[in-house]
Amino acid sequence: MEKQTLKSNDIYIAIVLLASPIIYTLIIAPDTFNMSWNEGRGGFLFALAFIVAELVGLNYTLDRKRLYIAIPIIALTFAYFTVLDYGLRDYIRNSAEVYNVNLVDSWIWMWDFVILSIFMISMLFILFGKRWIRIAPASPIYLVGSAIILSLDAFFPFDTLGPLQFIVPYVLQIDAWIINTLDIGSAYANSNLLLLNGEKGSMALQVFWPSAGVHSMIIYTLVMLAFLLKMNIPPKRKAIYFVIGAVGTFVVNTIRIFSLSVFVLTVSANPVEFEEFHSVAGEIMFLPWLAVYLFLVMRRESKKAREGLSIDKTKS
Repeated sequence: MEKQTLKSNDIYIAIVLLASPIIYTLIIAPDTFNMSWNEGRGGFLFALAFIVAELVGLNYTLDRKRLYIAIPIIALTFAYFTVLDYGLRDYIRNSAEVYNVNLVDSWIWMWDFVILSIFMISMLFILFGKRWIRIAPASPIYLVGSAIILSLDAFFPFDTLGPLQFIVPYVLQIDAWIINTLDIGSAYANSNLLLLNGEKGSMALQVFWPSAGVHSMIIYTLVMLAFLLKMNIPPKRKAIYFVIGAVGTFVVNTIRIFSLSVFVLTVSANPVEFEEFHSVAGEIMFLPWLAVYLFLVMRRESKKAREGLSIDKTKS
């Protein structure tokens, strides 16, 4: 009997299957898609973007039988997100006390990312076999990284995790120096405290490692390493790309802190309005930067590959 396979264009079916839990949760609970990294499922959308970016246009043949195997996994994942509102979320919330969790909300959202991580890895393995790690690693690694960061936030909130808090004073010192140099207002940084005084009022900000962009650096490291793993280029060039991206991520994080300070100094020192801006500023800046940087790296390497192919043809 002839083996049933999908045509290469049917990679879009695989994309829909991989995206199905994200689409499902977006339909049944759109209000949970807050863009703040620890206040909702906004990260699911970026995981979806990674999947689409890595798989669209892929010339790959899939065994149709693998899709049938995937259906129970999809059903179980749908079931998890469905029963959350029927007692499961309360069970997870109550379990926080058993495990000495400090931030319950991060604990609850962590499990969403854990489940979606398991789903994504399982589905990619079913659809692509062991080669999935070289075909589409960015989305599951992003999800796993997000789950790890949420777990750190749940168990070690604020400044209880010293090594991650180490960089915060330096970021705040840079921010205060820029503000005072540009004469936007008055800023003073001491340890993890940033005192701001401007035309809209004054505010004292206590900054912890997630807000200083440490979580962005962790996500960048995981996603970039996965991305570079796929690329067949010299290790030296991989290292250069990684370092440039790391510096860029640090700059973006610094700009984020600066933008929050400027908001207080020139827009509003109202805590409620500040929190609304603060909740989305990080992801809006970091993830587009990451996407653009990955695109530029891919574009440059594609150009170099075409140039190399042209040279080889000329020689032959």
